[in-house]
Amino acid sequence: MNIPSKYDPAQVEEKWYSYWLENRFFESTPDDREPYCIVIPPPNVTGVLHMGHMLNNTLQDVLIRRARMQGKNALWVPGTDHASIATEARVVNMLKEQGIEKADLTRDEFLAHAWEWKEKHGGIILEQLKKLGASCDWTRTKFTMDDDMSDSVLRVFVDLYKKGHIYRGVRMVNWDPQAQTAVSDEEVMYREVQSKLYYLDYQVEGEEDHITIATTRPETILGDTAVCVHPEDERYARFHGKRVIVPLVNRPVPIIVDEYVDREFGTGALKITPAHDINDYELGLKHNLESIDIFNPDGTLNESAQVLIGEDRFEARKKIIPMLEDSGNLSRQQDYVNKVGYSERTDAVIEPKLSLQWFLKMGELSKPALEHVMNDDVQLQPAKFKNVYRHWMENVRDWCISRQLWWGQRIPAFFYGDNPGPNDYVVALTPEEALEEAKKVTGNKDLTLSDLRQDEDVLDTWFSSWLWPISVFDGIRNPENADIQYYYPTNDLVTAPEILFFWVARMIIAGYEYRDKKPFSNVYLTGIVRDSQRRKMSKSLGNSPDPIGLMKKYSADGVRVGMLLCSPAGNDLLFDESLTEQGRNFSNKIWNAFRLVNAWEVDDQLEQPASSERAIAWFDARLNKALKEIDDQFEKYRISDALMVTYKLFWDEFSSWYLEIIKPVYQQPIDRATLDATLEFFGKLLKLLHPFMPFITEELWQLLEKRNPGESIMIAPLPEMHKADKKLLKKFEIVKEIITQVRSIRKDKNLGKNDSLELFVRNNANGDYPAGFEPVLMKSGILTGITVTVDKIEGAVSFIVKNVEYYVPLKGLIDTAEEIDKLEKELEYTRGFLTSVMKKLGNERFVNNAPGSVVDAEKKKLADAEARISTLEEQISALKSV
Repeated sequence: MNIPSKYDPAQVEEKWYSYWLENRFFESTPDDREPYCIVIPPPNVTGVLHMGHMLNNTLQDVLIRRARMQGKNALWVPGTDHASIATEARVVNMLKEQGIEKADLTRDEFLAHAWEWKEKHGGIILEQLKKLGASCDWTRTKFTMDDDMSDSVLRVFVDLYKKGHIYRGVRMVNWDPQAQTAVSDEEVMYREVQSKLYYLDYQVEGEEDHITIATTRPETILGDTAVCVHPEDERYARFHGKRVIVPLVNRPVPIIVDEYVDREFGTGALKITPAHDINDYELGLKHNLESIDIFNPDGTLNESAQVLIGEDRFEARKKIIPMLEDSGNLSRQQDYVNKVGYSERTDAVIEPKLSLQWFLKMGELSKPALEHVMNDDVQLQPAKFKNVYRHWMENVRDWCISRQLWWGQRIPAFFYGDNPGPNDYVVALTPEEALEEAKKVTGNKDLTLSDLRQDEDVLDTWFSSWLWPISVFDGIRNPENADIQYYYPTNDLVTAPEILFFWVARMIIAGYEYRDKKPFSNVYLTGIVRDSQRRKMSKSLGNSPDPIGLMKKYSADGVRVGMLLCSPAGNDLLFDESLTEQGRNFSNKIWNAFRLVNAWEVDDQLEQPASSERAIAWFDARLNKALKEIDDQFEKYRISDALMVTYKLFWDEFSSWYLEIIKPVYQQPIDRATLDATLEFFGKLLKLLHPFMPFITEELWQLLEKRNPGESIMIAPLPEMHKADKKLLKKFEIVKEIITQVRSIRKDKNLGKNDSLELFVRNNANGDYPAGFEPVLMKSGILTGITVTVDKIEGAVSFIVKNVEYYVPLKGLIDTAEEIDKLEKELEYTRGFLTSVMKKLGNERFVNNAPGSVVDAEKKKLADAEARISTLEEQISALKSV
């Protein structure tokens, strides 16, 4: 058949992805086969494909395609996450561009805009994943705000509330003033910033004396309700029980004592602002202090601040300094580096804020999730993350699950009465159920739906995605349905370490709470994709290439291979575009190898050469050895290593050795037995490569032989593994080394293929000479003969392989005088090098003080130089005797 000289990935990728979809190869329904299931970590509906997605989804596709070829009923469930904060921010910005403010819209009007935005932009990333070759069952695509998914979330909220695990209360939360919502501890990213430390004097009430405190946030003094000192700090003993005056607002506040104070920090005296610092909040509860919240939800100062009302918190900080100078309260200021928390979603500086929120008690719920990871029922790959996981889970805090947003699952809590108090509410799945519950609670049978007001907040996005492995199979609403019974627990989860607690731990918690089973058996934790300078890839740095552009340039298979070649589990991936180029080059290598084999004419009457017979036996053994290695690497989740074994098997062993041995002489035919064996090997190699490189392998597999409609490599079984002949493999490694030495002699001596060489073999007492492989040696080494001898061969170049001496006579083939001159120059250089190494090793100071590895390296140089000198002297002597 006529195969194009160049591989055209764009045409091939479009053709075969459509073919797979048309034949519904990605789809799965329960049957009698062993299930294998992965649920995709749902990307944000706001997202577009980035390099992290490329890595994560390539790994998932490799696992799912391999499982499919192992005969399992493989299902990869796709979907997207509604991403409350990120999506609402996108919609708010879109509306602003249209001159519409969120505050001017009703909730329903805003949600109509949000759904419209979602329908227009929400499927982009899934379409991009198809370009990568992702073999998801797209008929099962889920969105975390689908009706059935939201219903599951609300049912879980009601259930946990009724079990006493959910409560409502005022707590210190991480407040994002830009999104105007609470965010969880895990959504706060800390950075070191250059700040100022301000020293402020607080006048002691009724005295001339003062106490100096140090703060990085002078604007918060407006909410101070105490100053705290250590009970054993003698500097402040005389102030115990007294009061100080808060600057600018002239508020008298008590001086309290507590061992919490670090006497070494600042002045050893702390201003206490219970409404705006978590530690101050705890001290406020302990000492029954007043709490004064001076900030509006958007981070501006409110009327409780008394001064600078309406100013943004950072503007207030700038303006309050000259005011404190004028009042005589600013003692001094100094540069200071401290850590500041930023919202992961909006990058706004987090404001600790007292807020009435909904919380999920995590103490009891989290115990099974800790136990089953520690005992390896759920295995983290790599296992080093177990310690991180244990630390998080042993220090778990109650989860703030409410968000002050409109986009998301609205909390099913309903307040009753004209002026409801903080506890005048019921929790129910629907308004109708809430009404019946409210009637029971109040005893008021005249209540109507119009008397109820649903909580305005929505649930944290993670409160929906923690149910993902269950809810995608409708396991909350219909716990006995066929899908959840068959596919759950799923097998592998591929995700990033930074959401190990955010998402993974919470899914495990939900799994044991609602199925009494783990949600998955293995968690493969990828590294972060970084650039060659080890910087995390980001748009702002301009160091994140466009994945779609990369696939157009290097092919989807090329990018997949490039990503995987440098992605050991749990370690960061240092991405370089040359890796994807390497992937493309590998595709070209495979294509050209197929073109070579396809171009051979076959002669059915031709007898199989002995060299081909030996090569086939060897490669069959080598293939089986690789199959075992690949299985072992997959079992250990070393997917990058599994690819490398496959890569080397094709490039080094099959292309560079096997094909070179069996290929016919130019313009001569090949025998039928060798061609058939070669095509069978090619088919097996394509199957091994398919999970990594789905497109080119499908194209070549279809060309390998006539296929019926509906056939595909992706549902063909992987090659069966048989026991590899270790003795044969060992012998062939010696064969390769001998051939390499002979080829090196030809190259060094500028000898062409037409220059006849003969090989003599001496000192084979240990049987290390690979007898039986003479046909391979003669063909690949282009030798006219191989002779076993007991004598040294004069006038020959010699080399040693496994204690066996080999001689290649060069009489009449080289200019002896010129060769001797070249060797003597190398000998002189090597002797000089040996002298310098001996001098270094003779230096006791060097030997005693240098690291052992450095000394060992010098000793190896010494031994290598001595061996080379001996070889050169023998070669010169042999040539002089010619």
